[in-house]
Amino acid sequence: MAKAIEKKDKFHTDKSPTWCPGCGDFSIWMALKEALEKLQLEPEKVVIVYGIGCSGNMANYVRTYGFHGLHGRALPVGEAVKMINPGMTVIVVGGDGDGLGEGIGHFLHSVRGNHDLTYIIHDNQVYGLTTGQTAPTSAKGFVTKSTPFGVLEEPVNAAALALAAGGHFVARGFAGEQMHLVDTLVRAIQHPGFSLVDVLQPCVTFNDLNTYAWFFERIYKLEESEYAPNDRMQAMVKAMESATLPIGVMYEGESTPYHLGVEGLDISKPLAEQKLKPRNISTIVEHYL
Repeated sequence: MAKAIEKKDKFHTDKSPTWCPGCGDFSIWMALKEALEKLQLEPEKVVIVYGIGCSGNMANYVRTYGFHGLHGRALPVGEAVKMINPGMTVIVVGGDGDGLGEGIGHFLHSVRGNHDLTYIIHDNQVYGLTTGQTAPTSAKGFVTKSTPFGVLEEPVNAAALALAAGGHFVARGFAGEQMHLVDTLVRAIQHPGFSLVDVLQPCVTFNDLNTYAWFFERIYKLEESEYAPNDRMQAMVKAMESATLPIGVMYEGESTPYHLGVEGLDISKPLAEQKLKPRNISTIVEHYL
């Protein structure tokens, strides 16, 4: 019994979440810890980089190495962590505003670079931490305090963007389907290279449109059909559906992570444990003098 409790608590901290009651963040938080348990990972072998927003508060609630990045800048930090310590499992957690607003450039380049990390987007279609402004994923016409006459732009579609940028693992989850999300996260973390899990989640305080009931009326699981996630064009069709919302793995293809293609990079040990050899760079310097 003692061992069971110890195992269950491996990724827990002594901090209690401060999210609003009913927030989708709770389900994503629990699903992530369960996925890490299923993969039998150890806390000291996992690094989670967090963006700014309600989702970033998770930094206090998962017992792994953690880093709180600047707004929209979590992905470059995750890429650097993987490059200098390839033996670590690297996960990046951020909101839709953080990753698809301020950080959308980093998102596209991280996908096309195929950096070996799992990117989990808390996609609640609103800026929740700053009390409910329009987010990049807000529906057209959505009324918020920053758009009292409704949003004019089309919403950003994270899955479609990742597919268009050449992503090799693209998935969507839903906070109301926690066990399904666990399985999706397990597959994403196991995938070599960049993996996206865009998690649809209600913001129960500042988004009265995209509620649990709204999502449950629209979502369906790809795994319950004959869908095979090996066709990029078919995945794009799934990603662009709007009347219904597929969840699960949309696309998974062969993948070679970025760091394996870097000539001269020693992936056998962390950079801090490598003995650097003195190099004579005088020839290079003289070239520019």
